[in-house]
Amino acid sequence: MGYLRGFIPWIASGVISSFDWRWGAVAGLVTGLALFAQDRRRGVAPDAMILELSGSLFFAVVGTVALASPDSPLKTYDDALSFAWLALTAWGSLAVRHPFTLGIARRRTPREYWELPGFIAVNNVITAVWGAGFTFICAALAVCHLTGAPGWAGIAAHAAGLAGPAAFTSRYPARVQARLQAAGAAPVEV
Repeated sequence: MGYLRGFIPWIASGVISSFDWRWGAVAGLVTGLALFAQDRRRGVAPDAMILELSGSLFFAVVGTVALASPDSPLKTYDDALSFAWLALTAWGSLAVRHPFTLGIARRRTPREYWELPGFIAVNNVITAVWGAGFTFICAALAVCHLTGAPGWAGIAAHAAGLAGPAAFTSRYPARVQARLQAAGAAPVEV
């Protein structure tokens, strides 16, 4: 699951933010830039690093606000805003017809499959599922903040909103492949 690597800056930020949101943003930015630099040295194409690039931009903006104004109202909603940003990244990548999962999938798929409609369609669906998960978490966290819900409710939203898309991503391509083979289509990498 190569896509999980793109979430490392978000995880680092989340862990550090539980102590101080300013340093959480800095940790997310530093981690995102480090992963980006490491991948570029290894020759990874930028389209496989959309999460790292998007996250770095988010953490640069939030970090600037957090360091300039530590008591900003943004502090209360930074977790919901981070998932709003991830949702915008997912939905935006679909809007420009380049789902963020496409570059990640290309890292492990032979080049001859990259432009096939089935390969692109699978990545559109997977990106939409991640976008829905991010949107769900953002909305759930906003409701938790507004209603004063207990901490476990936010944790449950995180778990559901991330576990669902992760499970779907790990199973969906194989299901599509099996369906194509059952229909008698030539094997196609999806």
